Amino acid sequence: MPIFPAAAFWTGLAIVTIGMGIAIWGRRTMRAAGTNINPSLPALAIVRSGPFRYCRNPLYLALTLLFVGLTLAFNTWWGIVILVPLVIVMHVGVVLREERYLEQKFGETYRQYRSRVRRYL
Repeated sequence: MPIFPAAAFWTGLAIVTIGMGIAIWGRRTMRAAGTNINPSLPALAIVRSGPFRYCRNPLYLALTLLFVGLTLAFNTWWGIVILVPLVIVMHVGVVLREERYLEQKFGETYRQYRSRVRRYL
C-alpha cells in the first residue's frame, strides 16, 4: 500500500538527481584539491571550493538527499522510519568526529573555515 501520493515518485527522482549532482561535484572538487575522498584515509587539505564553499559536508548531505529521494521514489515506509536514526548516527559518529580530527590536524585554518561555512545547509 503506497504511503505517498503518486507525484512523490517524480519528486523523489528530482531529489536523487540533486543528491547525485552534489556528490559528483564534491568528489571532483576533492580530487582536484589533492585530498582523499575516503573518510578513513587522512585529510591532506581543507577544501574550500566547489560545494565546500556553501557546506562543510556536501558528500554527507548528498547521501542524505539520495536516501530521501529513493525513499520517495520507491514509496516505502521503512525509509522514513530509519531516516532520523541514520542522520543522527552520521552526525554524531562521523561528522563530529571528522570535525575534531580536522581541527586537531589543521588548527586555526580549519577553525576559520568552520566559522565561515555552515556544517550542512
